[in-house]
Amino acid sequence: MSRPRALITGITGQDGSYLADLLLEKGYEVHGLVRRTSTLERSRLDHLYHNPEIYNQSLFLHYAELDDPTTLRRMLEKSSPDELYHLAGQSHVGLSFEIPEATADMTAIGTLRLLEMMWDLPKPPRFYHASSSEIFGRPEVSPQDESTPHLPVNPYGVAKSFATHMTRVYRETHGIFACNGIAYNHESPRRGENFVTRKICRAAAAIKAGRQKELLLGDTSAERDWGDARDTVRGMWLALQQDTAGDYIFATGKLHTVQDIVDLAFATVDLNAADHIKRDERFMRPAEPSRLLGNPARAKQQLGWEAKTTFEDLIREMTEAELKAFG
Repeated sequence: MSRPRALITGITGQDGSYLADLLLEKGYEVHGLVRRTSTLERSRLDHLYHNPEIYNQSLFLHYAELDDPTTLRRMLEKSSPDELYHLAGQSHVGLSFEIPEATADMTAIGTLRLLEMMWDLPKPPRFYHASSSEIFGRPEVSPQDESTPHLPVNPYGVAKSFATHMTRVYRETHGIFACNGIAYNHESPRRGENFVTRKICRAAAAIKAGRQKELLLGDTSAERDWGDARDTVRGMWLALQQDTAGDYIFATGKLHTVQDIVDLAFATVDLNAADHIKRDERFMRPAEPSRLLGNPARAKQQLGWEAKTTFEDLIREMTEAELKAFG
């Protein structure tokens, strides 16, 4: 029996790299889409890329862009996956206000492009679309579930809402096995440095190591449902192993504030956060989502999924990883 084959768009990102680890452990042949601008950003894949027993043996990387249909179609046909995990796209909420057109093209139209190409294939792969809690924006109910109306408040959320609806439409209209995983904020030591969780953990370690004096932040009362990226990635795989396709919320069901991250990160390095934090208006968001709290009941019931890592353990691990990086 041949081993299952998966294609991951956004394989160089936080989730993509953890998903590659998971699938390789499960015996998959893994193909990854790499943007040409990502050639120097393979640090999350270094442990795989430099392993001759894995790279070009069970892991294969292909250059393609979501806005280039020719290379995208060629890569899809060449890799001929059983499962397609679509994680790529412009994923930074704050940045989406600065580049709304690029965000829409990558995140919304890029997903539609993939769905159209899949539908043309003789045997379309099972499709996972990485949706986001940002589709709910300012929800009228809390916690949110899969049936909560979309009310996005930023260009990223709008683009994700479009892609989420399109994934459902192709499932219901064309019979494609297509799932939306509506993921709430999820972090790890591999999180990008432009995300507030990593920024705080890195700053705490840098201040402790004498590399930095202070940390500038916006609104530290902002609340989120923060989980572990590795838990989310496990949910992605589970979603595509079911008999029927559906949409699932991946969340912890617990709210924490940015201030909670600050307090935990600085406590991890035995520092008093108040001595080092300064408020900076530049980091205030034009429209901040509120009460984004997920109800993962369906994922638990249908997939047997639940968040395993606690918020406290996650922030401590991230801070300790930064401290180790500073030597």
